[in-house]
Amino acid sequence: MSFLDRHSRIETNATLLLVLSLVVVAIGGIVEIAPLFYLKNTIEKVEGMRPYSPLELKGREIYQREGCYVCHSQMIRPFRDEVERYGHYSLAAESMYDHPFQWGSKRTGPDLARIGDRYSNDWHVQHLIEPRSMVPESIMPSYSFLLESKLDTGYLEQHLQANQMVGVPYTEEMVESATADLLAQADPEADWDGLLARYPKAKVGDFDGQPDRLTEMDALIAYLQMLGTLVDFSVYEADANFR
Repeated sequence: MSFLDRHSRIETNATLLLVLSLVVVAIGGIVEIAPLFYLKNTIEKVEGMRPYSPLELKGREIYQREGCYVCHSQMIRPFRDEVERYGHYSLAAESMYDHPFQWGSKRTGPDLARIGDRYSNDWHVQHLIEPRSMVPESIMPSYSFLLESKLDTGYLEQHLQANQMVGVPYTEEMVESATADLLAQADPEADWDGLLARYPKAKVGDFDGQPDRLTEMDALIAYLQMLGTLVDFSVYEADANFR
């Protein structure tokens, strides 16, 4: 019996085709999945990555609540046009503490993976209040209410503990200092030494232009100003194929 005859026999027998297909898929699955059980971590660690500070974590919570991820991705793909526009392509380690991650594929607005330090706090405040005053062609809605919304600082310790349970390396010191760290990060007159020791490169000071008030705008801008600033990309050489 020739090979074509055997192949024809398989194609015309639904049960046999199903069984053999399952065997092939099972073998492929084992080859792909089995090695992962022997690895402690499938993500290569990158120097500079750390858990979110309590204020950044609250800002990320607001970012998700308001659906910002629907129009803004946080994943720069390794293509020349994306690297030239947004910066170094995204590394897996940059999302290792994200639950859930904010990668996305739809961009009604620009990718925000490298938005940190690109604009001043004042720019972000005005952009969130009236987007078209800063970007005339923007179709983003106004988030001016964040400037008046008092930031809820409750359950911070529990929030950090929940992240601990899914692998984020918050220490007991970080958990115990959560409320104090959150208040200090947005206070222009605070002592930031302990905060910066626990969360290197954290942006500190007044974010929303209201130093006497702690608002949701403070938290969201603190989160945005951190994005893409933790890793020193100057130590990475971009692949020649993407340059």
